[in-house]
Formats: sequence, structure tokens, C-alpha cells
Amino acid sequence: MRTTLKRGVGRGAVLNGNGRAAVPPAPLGPVTVYRQPPPVPRSGRSLLLRILGWTVLVLAVLVGGTAGGAYLYLHESVAAVAPKSVEVKKALKALDVALPGQPATALVIGYDRRADEAKGTPSRSDTLMLVRADPGEKTISMLSFPRDLTAEIHCPGKSPFTAKINAAYATCGPSGALATVGDLTGLPINYIITVNFRGFRQLVDRLGGVWMDVDRRYFNDHGGPTGYAKINLRPGYQRLNGTKALDFVRYRHTDSDVYRTARQQLFVRSFKDQVESAFSVTRLPQVIKVITSNVEVGQGGGKDVSAKTVLRYAALAYSLPPGHTFQARIEGLEGFADLTTSAENIQRAVREFRNPDVESPRKATAVALGEKLKVRIPAPRETSVLVLNGNGVEGSASTASYLLSQRGYQMIVPPNGLPANAPSYDYFRTQVHFDARVKGAKQAAAKLGSLFGTADVKKLTPRIRALGNDAMIVVVLGQTFHGRLASAPIDQTPKRQPAAVVSGASAVVDLLREHRREIEFPLMVPTKIERSSWIDREMPVRTYWIDPDREHRAVRLTYRLGTNEYWGVQMTDWEDAPVLSGRNFVRKIGGRRYELYYNGPRLHMVVLRTDGATYWVVNSLLDRLSNETMIAVAKSLQPLARVGRAAGTA
Repeated sequence: MRTTLKRGVGRGAVLNGNGRAAVPPAPLGPVTVYRQPPPVPRSGRSLLLRILGWTVLVLAVLVGGTAGGAYLYLHESVAAVAPKSVEVKKALKALDVALPGQPATALVIGYDRRADEAKGTPSRSDTLMLVRADPGEKTISMLSFPRDLTAEIHCPGKSPFTAKINAAYATCGPSGALATVGDLTGLPINYIITVNFRGFRQLVDRLGGVWMDVDRRYFNDHGGPTGYAKINLRPGYQRLNGTKALDFVRYRHTDSDVYRTARQQLFVRSFKDQVESAFSVTRLPQVIKVITSNVEVGQGGGKDVSAKTVLRYAALAYSLPPGHTFQARIEGLEGFADLTTSAENIQRAVREFRNPDVESPRKATAVALGEKLKVRIPAPRETSVLVLNGNGVEGSASTASYLLSQRGYQMIVPPNGLPANAPSYDYFRTQVHFDARVKGAKQAAAKLGSLFGTADVKKLTPRIRALGNDAMIVVVLGQTFHGRLASAPIDQTPKRQPAAVVSGASAVVDLLREHRREIEFPLMVPTKIERSSWIDREMPVRTYWIDPDREHRAVRLTYRLGTNEYWGVQMTDWEDAPVLSGRNFVRKIGGRRYELYYNGPRLHMVVLRTDGATYWVVNSLLDRLSNETMIAVAKSLQPLARVGRAAGTA
């Protein structure tokens, strides 16, 4: 299976930067989008600690082999993760150089070398993931490749062959993994990061464990050469040590690699929540030692990664708004031990990875709740645009005008036959000016600006307005424009659908009554549940101390879907759990306060807060419950005492 992304453009006459006719540009290669380096963070001890915490967070993710975007903060530590192995040094030659101001993509390879293996035994790459950091949009995107995905394997100096994608690393090392992923996606890759899984366990332990939401009972005591890895986890939100966290993210005894990938990405979010809320700088020396012993980082161009580059990405991670970590998924996977999908599904996942729909949670909420978006964004055909040359590169205005016209924008020319030039040629970043008198112009400018990477969006100034010929938007090209636009994000807004729920109180009322004396806060009953699910037989209800100090109690209800997936309801009097820090929106429905937590356009968790307790409806690993269904279940939560009386009366 091979996917190569190519784009072409038609031909026609447009105006160049000097107002003369010019031929449109030749077909474009893979998109590169420039971005501005993030601003220098404010000084202050608390800010420093948060940045260091974010840096360690992303490093932790890298060591887990699951995601990244920043990695280290000291010159000595940066030098310590420079490529040492011959295999990684060879792979550097195939990397693309990360240009200044451009989003960067890293290939993360998590491998496993076990102590009992014979010398020379190839390591296995349990994790292959692309990570993209875009400070312009303030996003970090992740795209995981299931290790059982069938792909065309490319090894330098060898003929391509078809196998599971993890064969690329086992057969040809980092160079093979890099060439295979690059061929599959068509994306330029700027960094390669290889991580030994032993570092995963050590790092989690050095940070005091990680709080994770375990969706169901995981148990297997038959290990060894003829069995799967041992595991013993109970459902519910809990703190896992390094060994248990690794058991969780690598498990696939009774499901497939698709779910393992989802568990890995869940680890990313969980570690982020914990580091934000509980990172201690006193742990930093131990963390750095683990990282430098288990991680190699290389970049295109062959030079070692600088501390300045590291801090730049750390600042990005620190400044991410809630919900700006995106997880693209390869859909349409078929099979169990060998997974296949179409080239079209690969391409769509790549587009979502490269251009995440930043507005998808907001739009998805409006659809699910029947809200009207406050401001309608004018479509490109309703948006008039004038492009001015502000970088002094001949023909740049005509190139941008042509590309925007291909996207449907209504292009106009300067008034009175003036050349399409800005007042000067010293603009570094592209500027997108909007007419504040026009409704929706600001939103349209922001949407258009995303096509230029890190364009500055601002109101029209009198000086620019004089050249604007009454355009809704005037674009002044800066030096960061190099003749290409980013692909427009795929609109991931889900269509509204009825909530797929049925009455479900009888599934748990009696079970909760058995445990109500163990819990001091009021228990809630989901009187509506997803229609294909029922309470899990193996461990339907769990009551436990949720924190190590035994100050907070918790209850977990686990429901099993017909698709062998699990969703749940978590109840606890712990009101500031790390996972609760990353909400997207708050809505008041029927007099009650609900907090909404999204994975892109998918509603992953709905939290109801009452005096002294929180109640979470948690979606499955793959977010199978629709947004409307999640909200309906949360709205149906009723006190056990009230539901019990009604049941007794009936």
C-alpha cells in the first residue's frame, strides 16, 4: 500500500507584484507552511516551572514512544540526546531541514530490546508515530501507525516489499522506518526520535506515576514465551506506576492494535494533565538522567539540536490552549493480526494531521446542543481579497492571488491601476488585514490566515485601506511566504443525530445499593445508557480509594458495547483530579453545570459537578458514543435515592 500526496494547479494569467501579467506557478510539491517563532515567555519562577514541566511532559511522551513536540531545556542535556548509534546517524541524511518559522514534524520510534534476548536480535518497534508542532495555530498533532498495518516497506539499498509496518524498523532500523513512513504519507520529516521502552517505565516512576482512566478490567496471568504479557488492572481513574502504565499502553490480548494505539494516545493526554497539575522541579535531575539514557534525537541537516530550538518548542507546549492537541486516526482498518485500509483513508488521516480543524470542538458542541454559532464565517466565494507584495519577491502577489482564487476566494486588483505592492518590502510575516465594518470579516481573515501559516490578523489600517479597493481582506505578503499555501483543514463537524439511548437504570440500581454505605457522597444512576450496551459482567461496579492518602473515594460503573468496547461512569469526591483541568467548554443544561472535554470533534467526557462531588461520563477508547448520546447519558444522571424510590414504587 502506498500513498503519495501530490497537488497540481492550472494555468492562466494574473497580475504579478508589479501589476503586470504573469504565468501562474508550476505544480506544487508537498505543502510547507511558515510560522513565527513563539514569543519569549514572561519571567518569573512559576512560569519557569510550568515551562520546565511542559518540557518534561513532552519528553515523557517521547520516552513512551507516543507523541512529542519538545524535548529538554539544558545545553548539557540536549547534547546528551544527540545521535550516538550508527543507525540513527545514517537516518539523519534522509531528514528534511526544518526551516525557520515552519511547522516541524518528528517521527517517534518506540522500540523494545529485552534483557533475555540473544545479542544481535533485531529490536521491535512497538510504536511509530508522527508528531507535528505548529506554533502558528498553537497545535500539536499526532498520527499513529498500528504496528500491524500492512505497508510497502522501504529500506535504503533494497527493493521494496510488503509487510507489517513495524518490519521496517526490525529489518532496516531507523532509516527503514523513516523511508517507509515518508513514502506512505508523502510528508517531509524534520526530526527522528528513537526511544527504548525501558525509559518509559523509569520516567513514569521518576515522576511519581501517571493518573489514567482505565476503561475496563484487564487481566492475564499466563505470560512467558507461549502467552501474552501479564497484566492486572481494574477499571477506573487511578494512578499507575511505570510497569502498569506500560502494560496498559502495550496490551492487545483480547483486542487489536487499533485499541493499543488508542491507549497510547490516552497516555499522552493523561501525562499532560498530570504534569500540568503536579510537576515538581525537584524531580528534574532524575528525569533528565532517564531521558539521556534512553533517547536519541536527530534533525535534518546533520547538526545537533540546539537548546534554543528545544526551548522554542517548550514554549509552544506551554502556551497550547485547551483542546489544541489533535489525534488524527486512520479509519477503515480491516483485519485483526494484519490490518489494511485504502490509500484514501491514509490520505485523509494525513490531511487531518497536517491541518487539524481547530474549531471542530466548538462546532461539534453547537451541533449537539442545537446552538447557533455566534458569528457565521463568510464562505470563500463571499470573501473579497486583495494581495499586496510586502516581501520584494517578484511575482509573489500574483502567485498568492492565483492560489487563493483556486480556493474560491474573490480576488480583486488595486484601485486606479496601481501595482500590487505594499507600502514597503520589509514585511517578515504575512499580514491579513480585515475590514471591521463587515460582519464576519475577522473570522474570515483568521480562516484565510491559516493558509499562510503564522500570519498576523489585524484590522485594516488607514494606510493599507487606501490600497485595498474596498476589499473585505487585504493580504500583505511577508518573507515567510514561499509560493505555497497550506491545505484547508477538513471540516470535521459531525452531523446532528438522535441520541442512541435506552432506559438503563435497572442495570445498576441494585448494584449501587449494595455499595452505598461505603460512600459518603451521593451516588448517581445513569437512567439512560447507550442502546447497544449493558453493564459489564466481569467488573460492573468498583468502589475504591482513588488517592494514595485515602482521602477520596470513587465508584466506577463499566458498560460494555456490542463492539467489545467499554464506556463508563466515574463518581468521586475528588474535585480537582488532574484530568479535570483540560475542559473545552462549560454549558448549563436544565439548571445543571456540565463540563465538556473533546478529542477533536468527538466528545470524550462530560462532567457533572455538584456540591462535593463530580460525576464523569467517559466515552470508549475510540469515542464510539456520539456526542448527542454522551450528553443524553450525562443529563440522565439521577440520585440513587430518588431512582430507588421510583423503582420500589414501580
